[in-house]
Amino acid sequence: MAKAPVLTPQAEDFPRWYQDLINKAELADNGPVRGTMVIRPYGYGLWERMQQEMDARIKDAGAQNAYFPLFIPQSYLTREAEHVEGFAPELAVVTHGGGKELEEPVVVRPTSETIINDYFSKWVQSYRDLPLLINQWANVVRWEMRPRVFLRTSEFLWQEGHTAHASYEDARDYAARIHKDVYADFMTNVLGIDVVLGRKTPKERFAGAINTLTLEGMMGDGKALQLGTSHELGTNFAKAFNTQYLSKDGKQELVWQTSWGVSTRMVGGLIMSHGDDNGLRVPPRLAHVQVVVMAIKGDEAVAKVRELGDRLKALGIRVQVDDRVDTPFGRRAVDWELKGVPVRVEIGPRDLEAGTAMLARRIPGGKEPVSIDALGELLPKVLEEDQAQLLRESRERRESRTSEVTTLEEAAEAATAGGWARIPWATLGAEGEAKLAEQAVSVRCLVAEDGSVPEADDAPGTVAIVARSY
Repeated sequence: MAKAPVLTPQAEDFPRWYQDLINKAELADNGPVRGTMVIRPYGYGLWERMQQEMDARIKDAGAQNAYFPLFIPQSYLTREAEHVEGFAPELAVVTHGGGKELEEPVVVRPTSETIINDYFSKWVQSYRDLPLLINQWANVVRWEMRPRVFLRTSEFLWQEGHTAHASYEDARDYAARIHKDVYADFMTNVLGIDVVLGRKTPKERFAGAINTLTLEGMMGDGKALQLGTSHELGTNFAKAFNTQYLSKDGKQELVWQTSWGVSTRMVGGLIMSHGDDNGLRVPPRLAHVQVVVMAIKGDEAVAKVRELGDRLKALGIRVQVDDRVDTPFGRRAVDWELKGVPVRVEIGPRDLEAGTAMLARRIPGGKEPVSIDALGELLPKVLEEDQAQLLRESRERRESRTSEVTTLEEAAEAATAGGWARIPWATLGAEGEAKLAEQAVSVRCLVAEDGSVPEADDAPGTVAIVARSY
């Protein structure tokens, strides 16, 4: 009788495979309140590495980290009508505290544009105070009706950047810089996901923005996932909060603003982009455990893997030593495969006699014996090869499953069949976008014919990327 697979095969039931992997790889669990999640240590290690890589890029772009309160007076949200209307269905509101009814209800932070603008209006007085570039790492709450761990949860972790500028051009250029130099660079070169950079349609823009830039990735089942956004807010919030500055000409002017964010949704994107029927596959540049050095059995093997682990760590490789010889080796190997650690170095008594180790590569698969002494030179090369393979596979999947179409019907058919469609925006338009929505198909973004980001919705040659999405 055939042994049952550890995970539900992707081809059989992709959503079930996703949930199986999260459970079996010990990434997360459901929280006690519907829509919340507990991120387990291995899953949180992935998020920490994302934070580290993103934080460095954000700081390189000139932003500084700060922190703002979780509770926001309800009256703040009502100052920007479009913003509150966009978030109203998702708000969690506190009406009682300390056993008493509050004089004014407070909203649990869904995003921080309103409270940060209240302080920007105090901090910005002169053109010398601009640009003001702030980022915070925080949790937010958006009451989710159909939760899915990492993808849609009522509470999630993220970073949110908020900036104020002296001119429209400066704000526009900074939003584009975050979009390309921070988000796209990280997602492409660290996550190994071949994202499409585009512009959201007016229907899909962030509530209160005049333009939203997005990064869309194709998942293993052909659906799209929005992995991050960067928004031009214009002067909408500046008007609502009277955020002004004294210009060089001695005039009071409204600031121009941006906001931008990515979240723990990227962990879900990582799983669905790179995972296979054997579990997760973690890009080596992201992995908090790049190499696990495993003792198969025997005291001598245990001593050797500990010594080798220290030597590899000294070379800058992120290593974990698995010397749990009281646990069956096969079980441990399967667990590390489920977790997607890029490389396993396996050492047993026979390997010690030969001066070799068994090198198991998670991303391309396969095993081969290698000299233990050669590992320090070999492993960095192997890790870079495997990083490149994941990005290549992501790009090939997107290109092979994207169709050039000319009609709304063809666009809907391509999306329903598990792929993306490219259709001229002039052909589709807002009316066609609304009709696609009736079939659970959406315009993920607008791009120029050459793949760049168009400067306007109606720019000549603009193409709509159409897909089903998470």
